[in-house]
Amino acid sequence: MAKPRSGAKKATPAEKKVKSTKPGVLKTASKSVAKAAAKLVTKAAEGAKVAKKGATVKKEAPAAAKKEAPAAKKVAAKAATKVKEVAEAASKVATKVAGKVKEATRGKESARAEAPVVPAAEKPRPRATKLPPPGEPLNKRDMEQLLTAGQGRGVVGEGSLKGRLSMVDGLPALMVVGRDKRELTFILQGPDQEVLPAYMDHKVSVSGLIKKTTNYGGTVDVRKFSAKKPEVEEPVVAPVEVETRLRYLSPGEVSQVVSAGMGAGMKGFASLRGNLEMTGEEFVLVVSNGGTRQQVSYILEGKGAKGLRKHLGQTLAVTGVVDKSSGWGGRIEVENVEPRPSEARPISREGMEIVQVEGEQPANIDAKLNHAITVRLQEQPGFTWAIEPTAAKRVGLREANFEPGTDGSATREFFFTPRNPGTSEVEFFLAKAFNPGQVERSFKLTVNVKP
Repeated sequence: MAKPRSGAKKATPAEKKVKSTKPGVLKTASKSVAKAAAKLVTKAAEGAKVAKKGATVKKEAPAAAKKEAPAAKKVAAKAATKVKEVAEAASKVATKVAGKVKEATRGKESARAEAPVVPAAEKPRPRATKLPPPGEPLNKRDMEQLLTAGQGRGVVGEGSLKGRLSMVDGLPALMVVGRDKRELTFILQGPDQEVLPAYMDHKVSVSGLIKKTTNYGGTVDVRKFSAKKPEVEEPVVAPVEVETRLRYLSPGEVSQVVSAGMGAGMKGFASLRGNLEMTGEEFVLVVSNGGTRQQVSYILEGKGAKGLRKHLGQTLAVTGVVDKSSGWGGRIEVENVEPRPSEARPISREGMEIVQVEGEQPANIDAKLNHAITVRLQEQPGFTWAIEPTAAKRVGLREANFEPGTDGSATREFFFTPRNPGTSEVEFFLAKAFNPGQVERSFKLTVNVKP
């Protein structure tokens, strides 16, 4: 007798018939019915004999029959009563038998309901146990068509594929990412079909006969395969915010910090030299282009910026953290302040004719060549007076001095030495500190330079 295959399941035995709990009920009922029927037949035969005998006697001796008529009537009445009793007993017996049969049937149905339901045996899927003979190896063009979704139907050849192992309709399948990032499904066939499901969701590499039966997948008769355990994604650690370490600015970076329109956004340690001024309650260090709309100045902050009022109008060397927020300056977190001797004025005022202008009244003034003009203007907190760089060069601006007042007010002095004869128009702007484009008011001064 042939042995069943290893994969096939044994046939389940048929269900056993549930026997009645009282097997003698039906037999007892049939015997009692038979006895009752036999009695009825015997009584009927006896009644017929009595009737025949009575008829014979009537013919032969009518007189005697008359005498015996009451007795015959009594016998007939008794026979009818007996037949009626037997019929009632038979009906009772039949009712009892029907009830017992019904109970037996109900017990059988309950026994069937209580019996465990055995699922129908699944038919084993056909498995490919033999590999086809080796085919032609796939070339580069065939592999391109094989891995392109929507193309390559009918391509057959020996090759290798890599992808993720999955199950499709109970069969192992390789999910391969194609050239356009779309997945292609290849059913894996061969003797390893029963082994491959153990590598579910693994990265699997297979080699064998590849057949692309549709434009989006096919089959692979697996000759060799290798599986790699899926990599466990390590939890991404949130980057710890590291405070950026400040550094010393190089000489080239310091030159950008003190130049107008350059170095915006630079931050670091540096030492800057300039003239100390004040706007409102804040101390300001002017480092270049003082008095023009390209002035570069820094607000001094921190503990080192206290007690500087006595140095107003002087030259200071300030060391600290420089933060240039715009092209026209920013802030300095002061660590050290050192007063420096004021630089000698480039031009001595002795022996020069000086034309003085006070206030903001528009005026026409006459000045001699190589002599001086001074213009003093009242400043207000948060604003500063300045002129255009081109006008400063044309008229010969030499100094823009900050003169603090005793009552908290301040005055700015512009000192000019004209070098070219002719008439020039100089416009002064009261602009917001660190924002020269925001002008509060202005006034014009006409200068006539005579040789």
